[in-house]
Amino acid sequence: MKQVVFLMVDTQRKDMLGCYDRAAPPTPQLDLLAENGLRFENAFTCQPVCGPARSALFTGLYPHENGMETNGMPLRAGVRHIGQLLTAAGIPCGYIGKWHLDGGDYFGRGECPDGFLPEYWYDMRNFLLELPSDRARQKSRQNMNGRSDDPKEADTFAHRCCDRAIRFLEEYRNRDFFLTVSLDEPHDPSVCPRRFFRALRKNRFRLKRRPNINAKLQGKPAHQQVWRAKYKGMPFWLFRRCERAMFACNSFCDYELGRVLGKIRALGLDPLIVYTADHGDMFFSHGLLGKGAAMYNEITNIPLLLSGGGFPKGVSQTPVSHIDLLPTVLHHFGVRVPPDRTGEPLQTVDLQRTRRDVHIEYTRYEVDHDSFMGFQPIRCITDGRYKLVLNLLTTDELYDLEKDPYELENRIQSAEYAAVRNALHDRLLAHMNETRDLYRGYYWACRPWRPEKTPSFDDTGYIRDKKEDGFVRLDYSTGLPVQQTERKRKG
Repeated sequence: MKQVVFLMVDTQRKDMLGCYDRAAPPTPQLDLLAENGLRFENAFTCQPVCGPARSALFTGLYPHENGMETNGMPLRAGVRHIGQLLTAAGIPCGYIGKWHLDGGDYFGRGECPDGFLPEYWYDMRNFLLELPSDRARQKSRQNMNGRSDDPKEADTFAHRCCDRAIRFLEEYRNRDFFLTVSLDEPHDPSVCPRRFFRALRKNRFRLKRRPNINAKLQGKPAHQQVWRAKYKGMPFWLFRRCERAMFACNSFCDYELGRVLGKIRALGLDPLIVYTADHGDMFFSHGLLGKGAAMYNEITNIPLLLSGGGFPKGVSQTPVSHIDLLPTVLHHFGVRVPPDRTGEPLQTVDLQRTRRDVHIEYTRYEVDHDSFMGFQPIRCITDGRYKLVLNLLTTDELYDLEKDPYELENRIQSAEYAAVRNALHDRLLAHMNETRDLYRGYYWACRPWRPEKTPSFDDTGYIRDKKEDGFVRLDYSTGLPVQQTERKRKG
């Protein structure tokens, strides 16, 4: 019997879990999961924005491949997500919680997508619609920092999601299954019972001031300065007060997911358990707040825990990505990974490696509005030691994460790092070509620090045929089946 339980939250930095940082507020349930499983120190989101991050998680395709470059857009027609791939193999799939991939608003459409069990489907719109009144709906969206009441546990989205997950486990305990529990918490409005605030006070919690809090942006991209100006003058004490709600809710998430983990133990199940978050939060590192058009570790380096499924216990420093999780789940069930997915099953990766290329991107935050600075195309590669960031419209960045873990010094123009920088750049360009990045072009190659690169009408000059399952592509010039996957353009 093969079973997978996929747990995730929205907006959680790695150092918000006790298993990653002892200074974090207690997260005993997830810390126990880490103790009995494998904890990844260098796991990365594919894009530090809710919808695009989830699109990569559940399709195994980067946002530039699956059509979800921003929030507010649906997956591209024909893209098969994990529920469809597993259901086609006869594996029941339950999805409970935030989906964010249907092109609706923040709350979704409330409609179960193909590939998931309708009787267990429950997104944020379903939650709002089952509340008794408009007043209750408005209250559910009021940030805990601005309210004095004590929300009931049973009235929260997290609790209702976990209740459904427990029922699913009871019903499907003797069958193969794939279950996702996707909480919106601790994301704003961070609603949770008051006892989690009292626990913070009891533990005398203070948000840790990282060395890069309000660090100068000298030599950094201009758009980061625009972002920083948004929060200029906001005192750190006020920010600390606002974020206390998120940390209280973070502990609440641990408690709620602990109910699901407890039910797994009570039923004697031994599934592969995956835990992660879609992205982090800047928390005023570099003077920035929230997430968006940057590749700093505060928003890209996310928690990832694996337990069961044959994975060893311990800690891995190997750089891995959300793009690897769909192949990992399919491999666990013995389901073939479609040829257009570029991630690797983590069962087949040498998890003792300290260097492995991981790719991250950004295009836009939201299709429906103009905030977050609009279009800011970014492509990034990190191998675990170095990180190269191409900010197409502003200044590029290079960081030595071993010598500069808080990413304070931009070394993009450093002669000492030129060879490392150029090697990363070449591999990043190759990745853009391999994945047929929608936005690829000569301008990614012709950076000010690569004078040997020259613009070209044909760019690389190659035509790459898309790898697709069960579809035979016909050559434009002959009308016959394509014989090669890559060929030089003629003329």
